[in-house]
Amino acid sequence: MTYLCSMDTIVNKVAESGIVTLNLEQYLPKPEQIASLDIAPFLFKGMILREKDFRTSLLELDWTPFENKQVAVFCSADAIIPMWAYMLLATYLYKCGATPFYGTVAQLTEHLLLQAIDQIDISTYTDSRLVIKGCSDIQIPESAYFKVSQKVLPVVKSLMYGEPCSTVPIYKKK
Repeated sequence: MTYLCSMDTIVNKVAESGIVTLNLEQYLPKPEQIASLDIAPFLFKGMILREKDFRTSLLELDWTPFENKQVAVFCSADAIIPMWAYMLLATYLYKCGATPFYGTVAQLTEHLLLQAIDQIDISTYTDSRLVIKGCSDIQIPESAYFKVSQKVLPVVKSLMYGEPCSTVPIYKKK
């Protein structure tokens, strides 16, 4: 932050600049809202999915960890999974109140983040000098920066990336 000292007065120029910061981390889903279901453990000899065995395994599976969660369904093994298997998993997940998603946890997280960005009320950023926070403890997918830029450009006065004290200018309304 930049401070100006005159006599005993310290002035925070960043605070007075009117810059608004948008932190994409706040739109990430909570880890406890997400679960994953790998099909690989259900494979016979790690290669094929046998219908009868699969159905029996699903009947015996404890579905409690998936209740009311977003569930990433994927197969970590290099195997061909028949389409009916995904449909069957979707049915079981539906019954326990889960929302199934085909893909990895990272893909599901990105999907949910992009959905959350779609829901941002951009009217709060009308004519603002907006900084999209750049430094983060959590990896934010590139697609989120692309999406949020696309979302706010019609209303912002200017768009920047980084931190309020050190920004990269992206856009300025003429």
